[in-house]
Amino acid sequence: METRLLEQFVAVADEGNVTRAAARLFAAQSTVSAGLQSLERELGGALFDRVGRRLTLSPLGEALLPDARAALGAVERLRDGAVTADAQLRGRVRVGIFANMDIVDLPRIITTFHARHPLVDVHLSASAAGTTGLAEDLRAGRLDLAFTALPQDPPGIAVTPLRALPFRVYVAPRHRLADHAVVSLAELADEPFVDTARGFGNRIILDAALRDRGIRRRIVAEMNDLPSVVRFAATGLGVAVVPDPGTAGDAVVLELADPVEPLRVGLATAAGAALNRATRALARAVVGGTDGGTGGGTDGSTGRVGSAERSAGSDQAADGSSSR
Repeated sequence: METRLLEQFVAVADEGNVTRAAARLFAAQSTVSAGLQSLERELGGALFDRVGRRLTLSPLGEALLPDARAALGAVERLRDGAVTADAQLRGRVRVGIFANMDIVDLPRIITTFHARHPLVDVHLSASAAGTTGLAEDLRAGRLDLAFTALPQDPPGIAVTPLRALPFRVYVAPRHRLADHAVVSLAELADEPFVDTARGFGNRIILDAALRDRGIRRRIVAEMNDLPSVVRFAATGLGVAVVPDPGTAGDAVVLELADPVEPLRVGLATAAGAALNRATRALARAVVGGTDGGTGGGTDGSTGRVGSAERSAGSDQAADGSSSR
């Protein structure tokens, strides 16, 4: 069984579409289609069922997928073993990111990483389901790394803490509470709210805090990123109680009186995943390049180091790179 056939199969499984899989592999659509047919003949059954315009895994395909990923991972690790210099490092790293990454200077980190490892292909993607969706993509093997921000580490996910963001209140300049320095959730109970969609870590935390206090709020708008939430609050559409995104725009920022736990941002991998060398190098770059780090500081973290950083650090001597 040829490696390229497994690569084509996994790409189609991830993309649900031969055209997108071919684009991802820089191959002709006909080549990928022929490869799938060849693999199906070899295995004696169909690997996909067609549902509308999307291809979904057949029972045979579902059984093959984890083994195919494992086989490709083993091949990539063998290739990694021959790499000695940073500039020779190759590989593909799929990273799940937030819709807005202002809270982490990812452009700078990626630019620096590319300058050091020009042959590594880094693919970034967001999820409409927020951190919950990214965690699911990690578990399913569709991502190698992902930024997370959930109250607890999801099952099957290992997280390296990066920083913690406190919740603050954002209101319009003409709002009745705009001249207050501190407000409580009880004072906001009757206000319309602007927030992120369900599934986002900050939404989960605040919903729990309101529920604990017996407060049922009215949400008038849901956004997919924190800066948009703050911008809409500044117009007077509603109030926002969200982690500090680093910019307030025209909104008035108030401190929250209630002890709501901060949003803890981390870098995650699937627990027990065998990361290729390129993924370990990028994980190390993210952890080393993020303000706040993982040691005990203003984020209240305990210095716990997740598997992404441990895996990165364990390979530090082998690939000749340093942890900066």
